[in-house]
Amino acid sequence: MDAELRTEPAVAVRGLKKRRNLYVWGTLFILPEVILFLIFLWVPIVKGIFYSFYTVDFVGGNHFTGLANYVSVLKDDLLLTSIKNTLLYIGLGIVIGFWVPPLVAIAVSELRWFQGAARIVSYLPSAVPAIVLYGMWMWFFDAVGPINSFLQALSLPQLSFFSPHLAMPSIVFMETWQSFGSATLIYIAAIVSIPKDWYEAAEIDGASVWQRIRFITLPSIKTLMLLLLLLQVITTSQGFQAQLSMTDGGPNNATLTYLLWLNHTAFRDLDFGKASAMGSLMFFVLILLSVAYNIMQRRSERT
Repeated sequence: MDAELRTEPAVAVRGLKKRRNLYVWGTLFILPEVILFLIFLWVPIVKGIFYSFYTVDFVGGNHFTGLANYVSVLKDDLLLTSIKNTLLYIGLGIVIGFWVPPLVAIAVSELRWFQGAARIVSYLPSAVPAIVLYGMWMWFFDAVGPINSFLQALSLPQLSFFSPHLAMPSIVFMETWQSFGSATLIYIAAIVSIPKDWYEAAEIDGASVWQRIRFITLPSIKTLMLLLLLLQVITTSQGFQAQLSMTDGGPNNATLTYLLWLNHTAFRDLDFGKASAMGSLMFFVLILLSVAYNIMQRRSERT
């Protein structure tokens, strides 16, 4: 009995040392990533917030200006224009692009044959490099491009895809074509995880395809759709690459998003203090969206 009492503390000590060694080695393995994360992400963020209170001058030196950069941002006429365009870009992304991946995923999951080929074909646009993508779609949208040539062959009026009214929808349509494949695969994975017994029972009860989709598929992926919706809002709120490459914010600032305006302020106007203030404001907005995303993700994990 005494021997057993003496061995129990020894076993507990060895177990404690083993867990401690695991924590130490685990920390050492992730330490390089944490260091790189701090250096290349958080250090620029902190410095950006710091420089937002200064007039950045690489020749004469920086000068503290307090909230002057923030006041300049709030008084700029382009603020409302860029916010309006960004909200339009987010809204069009939801109306045009958000519904494509779940619809394609549901259609693919209902196929009896060639599901694998359909998945590959739906993902192929996502593999197109950005520079090739923009060049290809600028040719498609050109006044003498294939789309307008096809419309002309049908004796239909041609479309000016880069006009103030159609420029943003054209960009959203292009990005929907390019990016829907990745989200489609996520939806397909969620649909595949739904128990097949539910569908078999519904078929025995005489449920149609639409009834199976309405009462089984859509309720099962509802939480995922909400998560991807919020993630799309976060992503599109930072959109500027397509606008910069295809229209440079034009025509007449019709595609000037907030982040593209920030880019122009920093690298065209060389006003890094004001650009830092704009980035800081954007950072805090994205924090709020990220908090909402994390809350929804935790709720989905609990359900």
